[in-house]
Amino acid sequence: MKIPSTYALKPAFQRLLNPIVGFLRRVGVTPNGLTWSALVLSGVMGWMFVQGQEQSAWYCIIVLSLLLRMILNALDGMMARSHNMATKGGAVLNELGDVFSDALVMWPLALLPGMHAGWVGVLLWLSAVNELSGVLGGWLNGERRYDGPMGKSDRTLAWGVLCLFLGFGADVSEGLPIALCVVFLCLILSTAIRIKKTVKP
Repeated sequence: MKIPSTYALKPAFQRLLNPIVGFLRRVGVTPNGLTWSALVLSGVMGWMFVQGQEQSAWYCIIVLSLLLRMILNALDGMMARSHNMATKGGAVLNELGDVFSDALVMWPLALLPGMHAGWVGVLLWLSAVNELSGVLGGWLNGERRYDGPMGKSDRTLAWGVLCLFLGFGADVSEGLPIALCVVFLCLILSTAIRIKKTVKP
């Protein structure tokens, strides 16, 4: 049974962005520049989340920023492939950037009432292991794995939904631990699926 993931929407999403790739290249933008931009934006979103403790409108701005980060993350790979600009350094930056981006965006979750910093640590650790399991597929089989219900795009969606609730003043203190446990389980399942498909003969 194929487990649904927002990653299935990636081809359609990339088709919408195709016209932008050529324009960015003509004005001198590079894939690594896009990757660094997404990383810096992630740090800014972490700062926005902290500010949201005082002014909830920041959470709504984070939702829009998450969409922009998704666009940047898609564009860097598209440009690297379509303009023959893929490099080993770019690949390393892209993979490590994903892990650092998660950390920069999600660490302020520990500031929410009733949220223990240890749970946020588990979230970031499981997310990093999930990304590593995908990279292992590319290293061992030449095919980077994106399988499972809690890849980066799914985590982005979950974070966006949380920020929408917070932006509209909802009390998430009771439901957040349950939602976090669901995310943990989905991350473990995603990692298991990727490992299984990587080692499958």
